[in-house]
Amino acid sequence: MIAGVQLVPVRENMTVKLLHTADWQIGKGFANFEGDAGALLRTQRIKTVERIAKIASERQIDVVVVAGDVFETNAVADDTLRRTLIQMQSFKGPWVLLPGNHDAALSDSVWNRLQRIGLPDNIKLAIKSEPLLLLNDRLAILPAPLARRHEATDITEWFDAAVTPTGTLRVGLAHGSVANRLPQKSEASNMISDTRSETAKLDYFALGDWHGTLEIAPRTWYSGTPEPERFRNNEPGNVLVVTLVERGVSPTVEVVPVGHYSWKQFEHVVSGEDDIAALDALLSAETQADRLVANLTIRGAVDLAKRRLVGELVERHRARCHVLRVSDDELVALPSDQDLDRIDTMGFVRSAIDELRAKANSPSDSEGRIARAALQKLYLEHLRLGD
Repeated sequence: MIAGVQLVPVRENMTVKLLHTADWQIGKGFANFEGDAGALLRTQRIKTVERIAKIASERQIDVVVVAGDVFETNAVADDTLRRTLIQMQSFKGPWVLLPGNHDAALSDSVWNRLQRIGLPDNIKLAIKSEPLLLLNDRLAILPAPLARRHEATDITEWFDAAVTPTGTLRVGLAHGSVANRLPQKSEASNMISDTRSETAKLDYFALGDWHGTLEIAPRTWYSGTPEPERFRNNEPGNVLVVTLVERGVSPTVEVVPVGHYSWKQFEHVVSGEDDIAALDALLSAETQADRLVANLTIRGAVDLAKRRLVGELVERHRARCHVLRVSDDELVALPSDQDLDRIDTMGFVRSAIDELRAKANSPSDSEGRIARAALQKLYLEHLRLGD
């Protein structure tokens, strides 16, 4: 009491800002991409970790949680582990790393190798099923580390009975499939109850395994992979900034894009010059083509001259893109009279052309496909050699 004024203790601010991320899969090989394209995709996964660390620092994040599959396998090289740690350095707050199905906490794993290499004090390995208290007990992380690739039971069940200090924010951390909720068929292993946030009285449940950003149940989110790595329209390439105010109050979740490469699939039907121009416009609209990994399927029927234009257009855009893979088996090249007259008008070659043309008129027949391919080669070779 001072001069009749009663002093009331000031309550410590309980607000905690989490950055939730998962499925980094550092060391992913991309063996189906040859040369520089695959090497750059591998390298970018580590560079994106640096981007995450910078965002965490700039936004004054309290804790970064990584919900499993930090590494592609337990066999990644020690050099890869060290380079990952270097990219994490710009965020000095706590990092909590959880083993997933790709990097399960086996007897010989990346986790004990990291411990042998030596970890800075701010990197916490969530390799035990016990509360991890952080921020002067303002936050309790309840982790469910995978000790093997597939678990037959729900290893988050222990959350329900976990004891944490009164008033401490409770955040679950797991890697697996939420039962009855995923929009597409998922593996029937590593299943997680879709009511876990309620039964365990979680303020937030941070999940990994589904590679897209998705609120899957109350206070329960998949962050998705921060760096896309497949053709699936499920909102990859993000991290989540989660603001927790106090126990029992719903969190605020902000989706923050971080991905470098975008993976897209295109389909286009070509029958005339307007369609070719539209295809050109479609690909030209990709203003960051050097970050584009694309599959392009082209269908339709054109004469040989237009088929050549399509090929030239594709090659021009292929040079702009990081990867542009084209499937044009269903683009039928039907030679016009003008096409064939340019090749030869008499003699043996003309007889062969007439025979191939007769066989080419059956688009679904394998012999027809061979005939059309032969005519196209004749046409292109004629143009190469000159009229």
